[in-house]
Amino acid sequence: MDELRAISTFIRAAELGSFNKVAEAQGTTPQAVSKTIRQFEQHLGVRLFHRTTRNSSLTEEGQRLLESIKPGLDGVVGALARARNAAREDEGLIRVAASGSIGRRVLMPLLAEFQQQYPNIQIDLIQEDGFADLVHDRIDVGFRGGNPPDAQIVSRRLFPVQQIVCATPAYLKRHGTPRTLVDLASHRCTAYRQPGSGKPMAWEFEIDGGTVFHHVQPVLLSNDPDTEMHAVLSGMGIGQIDSINASAAIRAGKLKPVLTEFVSARMGFYLYFPQRTDMPARVRRFIDFAVERLLNSEQFYINF
Repeated sequence: MDELRAISTFIRAAELGSFNKVAEAQGTTPQAVSKTIRQFEQHLGVRLFHRTTRNSSLTEEGQRLLESIKPGLDGVVGALARARNAAREDEGLIRVAASGSIGRRVLMPLLAEFQQQYPNIQIDLIQEDGFADLVHDRIDVGFRGGNPPDAQIVSRRLFPVQQIVCATPAYLKRHGTPRTLVDLASHRCTAYRQPGSGKPMAWEFEIDGGTVFHHVQPVLLSNDPDTEMHAVLSGMGIGQIDSINASAAIRAGKLKPVLTEFVSARMGFYLYFPQRTDMPARVRRFIDFAVERLLNSEQFYINF
């Protein structure tokens, strides 16, 4: 039998004192209500109501059962109502995954503005390199700079990410400005360590409409983009920095781009999320907000 339905009918009958009134409230017949109560009594092996033709009253066993289960059922009903409201209204938790420093630079201002508008929505920000497993990690929305996400999820390219070779004006004054890729051999270069192999990631250029990968001998090898960025800003060497990290420093004159005719914009900054029909309204609102603010953003892009 459907115990939850039987319990609900039992509580309504105890509160209203009449199977007829319960039938009216539930849109059914008194016979159906009586049958549900009778089956529930048989299931428990105890009589719950004294019945007359017009009214019903609880037995001592029925009163004890009511006092035991009603608070718990009220809690379940309240929890279900809160879950329904959270799916509809602007409140609740959104779990967001973002990769490293790129996520910090792009997302923190976005999240701050979003929560100013929707203060009852909480953000759980999970920062890790690589694409998060949305289902396993219960992620609502992910962000990442690099290659497109897996085709099995919904993704949106928000803006291109350029790979810009740059150095401080002081470094270029001391060591000269490279004019060709061959010139890089005589410069102190930095590089990013590939997570899988541990080897330096090749610099990427666009030449004659194609992508060319160029290996440098780094004086600094790091697995943290922020560390490499600060090394270049300190004048330690010349590096290839993505436009999300480098654009503000270039506009401020702290870094000077070189080899600009070969800048690659093959990579992008992506928003991605699992394909689902029951997406909470707060998640959809956040996705729309992020797309509106970041789509084709020129804040993280340099026009050469």
